[in-house]
Amino acid sequence: MAVTYLLLGSNQGNREYFLNTATTALASRVGLVTQQSKIYETAAWGLEEQPAFLNQLLQISTALPPEELLTQINLIEKELGRERIIKWGARVIDIDILYYNHLILNLPELMIPHPRLQDRRFALMPLTELAPLFIHPVFRKTNQDLLKDCPDNLPVLIYEKK
Repeated sequence: MAVTYLLLGSNQGNREYFLNTATTALASRVGLVTQQSKIYETAAWGLEEQPAFLNQLLQISTALPPEELLTQINLIEKELGRERIIKWGARVIDIDILYYNHLILNLPELMIPHPRLQDRRFALMPLTELAPLFIHPVFRKTNQDLLKDCPDNLPVLIYEKK
């Protein structure tokens, strides 16, 4: 079984619903959810003129190889109404593979670890919560150290349910 870290994000509609529904779908189709981070409310990254995201990190134990994991993620996103219109645009659900064991994979459709992980505070905060000492297989730094060195200063706050 492989350990993978998946980052979920939503900034359209009922954001909590989409995170919860995606988590349920991942648990039934991908593998056992072994840990969940707190939910964070984060400013949009990349294309900043859009609503804030809710983000949550899942640690999942899976028997799926990386390419099949991506296929399942894409199907779940589509079933929940994800439309890929504008890069980094608003979306009901986004699921990113951050790590898959200590694998380094560079395919046109899938790069592991996530290629912009080190530049995204919204990904590093929940990673540091669940796996602060996990070592990035390319940069050879812990998630904790990546967060300290992260150039992103956008706010990432623990979500308070309204």
